[in-house]
Amino acid sequence: MIDKYKQVPPLRALKAFEAASRYLSFTKAADELHVTQAAISHQIKNLEELTGVKLFNRFNRSLKMTAEGKLYLMSIRDALESLEKATRQLKNRDSSGTLNISVLPSFATKWLSRRIWKFQEKHSEIDVRISAFEWLVDFKKEDCDIAIRYSNQGKWPGLTSELLFSEEVYPVCGRRYYKNMPTDLQPEDLLKMNLLHEDYVNEDWHDWFSLAGIRHLDKLRGTRFSHTVTMLESVENNQGFALGRTPLVQDDINRGLLVAPFDIHMKSSMSYYLVYPNGNQSDKKLQIIREWLFDEAEKFSREAA
Repeated sequence: MIDKYKQVPPLRALKAFEAASRYLSFTKAADELHVTQAAISHQIKNLEELTGVKLFNRFNRSLKMTAEGKLYLMSIRDALESLEKATRQLKNRDSSGTLNISVLPSFATKWLSRRIWKFQEKHSEIDVRISAFEWLVDFKKEDCDIAIRYSNQGKWPGLTSELLFSEEVYPVCGRRYYKNMPTDLQPEDLLKMNLLHEDYVNEDWHDWFSLAGIRHLDKLRGTRFSHTVTMLESVENNQGFALGRTPLVQDDINRGLLVAPFDIHMKSSMSYYLVYPNGNQSDKKLQIIREWLFDEAEKFSREAA
């Protein structure tokens, strides 16, 4: 019988070639693949002998890909991604096992962790792992089924993204702190209060005061926070006013921990999106968590309106 795959190089040689192409370094490729630099060089040499094509030009301290190498790389990457996708789909062929979700720490703490028990109760056959990090998960390198990302555009190459919900921005404070406020509290009264600020956000206090008709303010003083959860913890401990964002404060408003005294709400430029690799729509665990998240988001948005 003819072996129709006899021209297919060993997978370890293809992985060595792909890694060396990204780094343009045999040493760095070796570090990533946990082998020696000599092993990478040997794999590339074998690949060049098999194809009869020079893939790299070697210099004393650097590598440069040949034109043929660049063309070959495009096909190799497609093939490796197809293998990875096929393996992942095989692992996810049923609805059991572990479901990996990647989210921002603030969203995990203030929204998802307060609801995920309902998913576990309904789908006891699925174990859930929530990874809460500030950085974006790399679906090609990390074990992740779906992510909830925070963005003003919701577009990422190679990924399907679906709007989960938008948010509004408005002042909030702790219940006890609010009890010490004037009964006819006005927006300008907040200028005399302790204002809590969050770094790295699109909308700030100047924007809200401008919407409330108070413009041309000098620099607003107060405590600054690099993380949302830390700032909201200070708000709950009655340390001042902060700008809350609907998914992160509405539950605590409903529970009576926080108060939102004004109807002046800013439409945020940011929204939350469900994100997963293109072509994974048929994964059963993905279908189940996707449907559940949309149901919960709809309920939340309806109750927050």
